[in-house]
Amino acid sequence: MPSFHLHLVSDATGETCITIARAAVAQFQGVDAVEHLWSLVRTESQLQRVLAHVEAEPGVVMFTLVDPQIQALLHEGCRRVDVPCIPLLDTAISALSAFLGIESRNQPGSQHVMDEAYVTRIEAMNYALAHDDGHSQATLREADIVLVGVSRTSKTPTCFYLANRGLKAANVPMVPGCPLPPELAALNDALVVGLTCDAQQLIDVRRSRMRMIGDIGETAYVDPVEVEQEVRQARRLFTEAAWPVIDVTHRSIEETAAAILQLHDRRALSG
Repeated sequence: MPSFHLHLVSDATGETCITIARAAVAQFQGVDAVEHLWSLVRTESQLQRVLAHVEAEPGVVMFTLVDPQIQALLHEGCRRVDVPCIPLLDTAISALSAFLGIESRNQPGSQHVMDEAYVTRIEAMNYALAHDDGHSQATLREADIVLVGVSRTSKTPTCFYLANRGLKAANVPMVPGCPLPPELAALNDALVVGLTCDAQQLIDVRRSRMRMIGDIGETAYVDPVEVEQEVRQARRLFTEAAWPVIDVTHRSIEETAAAILQLHDRRALSG
């Protein structure tokens, strides 16, 4: 597998830089990027240390820097060692500036300020933690979204992804022989979504989970007949409750969350 050094330079946490860079690299099959993250780079001395590492391990530099002076120094340093230097925000900022008719602030970390949206995300994270795996049912009515599904249908990570978008998300597991909490049927405002999955994939994921915790026994949890019945019963319940259903078999967490967000937005628009 071809590999190359990828230096990611940011004046903030580097999350934006990482996300865009990985999305770009993912378009090249069989290529492995050795990532070097340089975050909170805001002074010339900090940048010089980065450039020393770039010279020692040359490859490609991608950056999300907003200070024009630091940008210029980075471009010049990369030019000296003949390394590609790719700005990831310039095109978007320039286009917005032209459209709005105003200059950008060029303030590092502007997207991470502790504003109302930030507080909302923290509250949503706390809510997801408290309402994971069917806990805190008494305050389930406060949820924006409730995910229901059998074990290992990605309910928990999807809830935390949604929480990072500022939505209070809870999840309720479907356990054979156990009724769903009555609070679920009483929900009026929350979007309830059923998550389902191919039975064989569920078995594979569950077996992997059992091996991780040192349990290699054969139980109903991984029995093909039992799991198939779980999946059928879940689908039947979703249909009876008229909940939208998402099959997570071939979806990543991000794709599942995106589908849920679409449902949430359509529901909000319809009133």
